[in-house]
Amino acid sequence: MKLVKNIKKIAEEVLLNEARAIEGLIAYLDDQFVQSVETILAMRGRVVVTGIGKSANIGNKLVATFNSTGTPALFMHAADAIHGDLGMIQQDDVVICISKSGNTEELKVLIPLIRQRSVPVIALVSNTDSYLARQSDYVLNATIGEEACPHNLAPTTSTTAHLALGDALAVALLESRGFTAEDFGRYHPGGSLGKRLYLTVDDLLHTEKPAVQPDTSVREVIMEISSRRLGAAAVLNEDGKVAGIITDGDLRRMLERFEDLRGIVAADIMSAQPRSVLPGTMAIEALELMQRHNITQLLVVNESETLKGFVHLHDFLKEGII
Repeated sequence: MKLVKNIKKIAEEVLLNEARAIEGLIAYLDDQFVQSVETILAMRGRVVVTGIGKSANIGNKLVATFNSTGTPALFMHAADAIHGDLGMIQQDDVVICISKSGNTEELKVLIPLIRQRSVPVIALVSNTDSYLARQSDYVLNATIGEEACPHNLAPTTSTTAHLALGDALAVALLESRGFTAEDFGRYHPGGSLGKRLYLTVDDLLHTEKPAVQPDTSVREVIMEISSRRLGAAAVLNEDGKVAGIITDGDLRRMLERFEDLRGIVAADIMSAQPRSVLPGTMAIEALELMQRHNITQLLVVNESETLKGFVHLHDFLKEGII
């Protein structure tokens, strides 16, 4: 089969078409967009998103975005709604209806039924002179020039425009609520992104605390490090306060510095004033500190300078936050 155009050229034209369409939406942002945000912020129920065909696919994605950014939402398929699912809409809800044409038969049946429930209806539509637009309280204008499909038939640019405008709505709601990164972490506790937002060093802390005193012999230092398998040992003064750390790297440097190891003690080879963090420090902050200083272990030290434990680079790998 002979191609009419270069494949990369086709892809370029599609991306430019959709990029221009999204940029064009900026001119359509008006008071109705603002009022839609204010209406959703004031609601006591949920956002019920509905659509059919490709619009249903976009609707499902927007529901996921709303839920993950603090706006409770659910999806109701427009075809299923007239066969029982209409009961999903409650008195305090807001409905967002997505459609390119705004004139499908399913919508013409569904919209009057929704209106009977006296809930606000927001149209996300590419035809502002449509049945849906005329029957809605607010219209989010997603008008496009043409689809990226060469026959101007397959929903491509229109669905991209609907998705982008829906995202703009979700982010406007997010910022209006003052939704924080910590809030985001609470909504995403299972993934690596969520862990970066809520895990602290206390969650990664090793209960074993390899430690030696300043006058501990090199042989005993090596035995302590080897037995604990963290690749390091803290050096503690008699009062229990941290004086330094000895790592595998310190042991290698010791061999380069001293030919005769007799009489060498922990204080001779330790790194004084080691990098440390307080209990409760966010894990991602601890990781950034380790990466900045190119170290694989970090001490967790109380305000009284007593050792609480270690965190190791492998702990971050295990949790999937690297």
